[in-house]
Amino acid sequence: MKCNGKAFLLFLGLMLFYQLTWAQTERPILVAAASDLKFALDSIILVFNHEKQITVKPIYGSSGKLYEQLSNRAPFHIFMSADVRYPELLAEKGLTASEIYAYGVGRLVLWSRKYDVKDLGMEAFQQPWVKKIAIANPDHAPYGKRAVESLAFYGWNEKLAPSLVKGENISQAAQFVATGAADLGMIALSLALSPTMKKYQRSYYLIPESSHSPLVQGAVVTRHGENSPESYAFMAFLKGEKALGIFRYFGFSQPSN
Repeated sequence: MKCNGKAFLLFLGLMLFYQLTWAQTERPILVAAASDLKFALDSIILVFNHEKQITVKPIYGSSGKLYEQLSNRAPFHIFMSADVRYPELLAEKGLTASEIYAYGVGRLVLWSRKYDVKDLGMEAFQQPWVKKIAIANPDHAPYGKRAVESLAFYGWNEKLAPSLVKGENISQAAQFVATGAADLGMIALSLALSPTMKKYQRSYYLIPESSHSPLVQGAVVTRHGENSPESYAFMAFLKGEKALGIFRYFGFSQPSN
């Protein structure tokens, strides 16, 4: 039996087309995400993937470090920052492809594995058992910057500076206090509400928002994600009630405007 050459070539062409199409659909949306989003975003991605069958891969880090990578054209489709200012700076460089969406307002809290600090409030800093205090690095982590602002507001910057232990991001700062490497931590409410921290059955204290600038958090599709319909689909999902409900569960409030 002779093989029809044209039919065989057509068959090979179709196979190559389907392989390429399959490979494209399997490529995940890469999201550069602030570390405070670890548990909230993981939960949102599970729901999104279940509904849309689109794979999303988050890469967590400090917002400032992620911004530096994106400024150097790192191949992330979406940027979710703990400070809306970083997406704004990225937009000023012409490296965004959508409007910036303020998805929530974060809160800074005091947390300790050793003691309940809810009733102590800011007086927790004055307790004799507090030798080391964990914060995120204020040079590139929004929660760390707000922690320093809050300490300055209460006039404790100079006094407490020798006690500060700085994590590369807010997740590492939370890890320091959860493992006992620090006695007290100024961490994200979203992490204090996570299963990892809840298992210690310790309360937290909401640091007054009047002591630091707001933690308005923002997301944007990057220039790399400009031609990715899946990226815009995920951004749209972030604005929906299911995602907003998850954000609320992990302590994020909605911006007033």
